Amino acid sequence: MNAGRGGGELDSAAGLEQVITSFAASWNLFGALVEDLHDESADRLTHAQLEDLIASRGREVMRRLLQDHLDLRSIREPRLTRVTGTDQVTRRRIEPGHERLLATVFGTVTVTRTAYRALGASNLHPMDAVLNLPAERSSHGLRQLAALEAVRGSFDDAQRAIEHGCGTRIGKRSYLWALAYRSAISWKTWACVG
Repeated sequence: MNAGRGGGELDSAAGLEQVITSFAASWNLFGALVEDLHDESADRLTHAQLEDLIASRGREVMRRLLQDHLDLRSIREPRLTRVTGTDQVTRRRIEPGHERLLATVFGTVTVTRTAYRALGASNLHPMDAVLNLPAERSSHGLRQLAALEAVRGSFDDAQRAIEHGCGTRIGKRSYLWALAYRSAISWKTWACVG
């Protein structure tokens, strides 16, 4: 994919304000968790209850950190004047704000990026390549976890373990099998090259 450079990363006061306030949601979630742990009522919790509290709320803090970072990357995404795909079609129509969901080991996040379009050609999203996003909704980390859990027992057990550990619900057994298979193929390819 070839690209031509355009304007700067921040084209508006609103964009600058978003950069300044980035990660505020993460800080708020983390601060609320710390306050709850600091509160005297937390002294009545068992260690198991503390683990559960920190695991569930901490996972949401991590998901929010990832979301806030992706939002910041969206703001900073360079605006290109054109993008040419492997099909040799140059896309000059620029549409910011295209979203896709990404299921991760922390939960589902939204990736917002710019689409480059041309009549009769599929959209290109350079940010997808920069982030090395998979074609499907599940992240590489979730794929690896699916492969790891799938070899330990049944697909139903793997599905439950992933949902319990990540808070991410993976659909049907056939989808879990496909994730595990793609992860194994990716690893095999990497191991042979690396």
